[in-house]
Amino acid sequence: MNISGFIETLKKEVATFQVPVVDLIAVQTRSPFKVLVATILSARTRDEVTAEASKRLFKEAPDGPGLALLSREKIQELIFPVGFYKSKAGYLEKLPRALEAFNGRVPEEIEDLITLPGVGRKTANLVRAVAFDKDAICVDTHVHRIMNIWGYVKTKAPLETEQALRKKLPKKHWKEVNSILVAFGQAVCRPVSPLCHRCPIEGDCPKKGVTPRKIKA
Repeated sequence: MNISGFIETLKKEVATFQVPVVDLIAVQTRSPFKVLVATILSARTRDEVTAEASKRLFKEAPDGPGLALLSREKIQELIFPVGFYKSKAGYLEKLPRALEAFNGRVPEEIEDLITLPGVGRKTANLVRAVAFDKDAICVDTHVHRIMNIWGYVKTKAPLETEQALRKKLPKKHWKEVNSILVAFGQAVCRPVSPLCHRCPIEGDCPKKGVTPRKIKA
């Protein structure tokens, strides 16, 4: 399959879609700390909720030292109602101390990032790509699902998909593939009732495992 053709077509398609909140924060602030915190907050949470929670939190704690002054209860209050807000408040409470191992700075390397509380490989790759503009492949459920729908990979979990993409996806697409497929997966290639009739690559898509939404006559 022409993976570059698929990605470039969708890149044009999503250009007018809502920008994912983490990418927006990166553009607005250029702050690795804020990108990291917003990424932690964004898990299992709608972008609009993440955006408002991040805004409230950053007003009180724009950096690591500021975050260190807040209690877990105060962090919970500020980030509610993000998904799993109590667990995330616990991660954020521990974050400033964890960053001390890196002189208070957010590290760039994946193996360093995953030592931070609440940071898995998906978050680490997203922070590396978005905050530092470094080669990284962030694989969330949308990237995992769509790459399997295309038959570009045949994997059972996001980590397996990341490993497969590292071997075959052209590096020029590594940093951009997440934002493109997240936007497209939320709006068109949805997990339930995908809008295949609106897809610009519908004629070439293998549609593996897909049941398109039925269009009423």
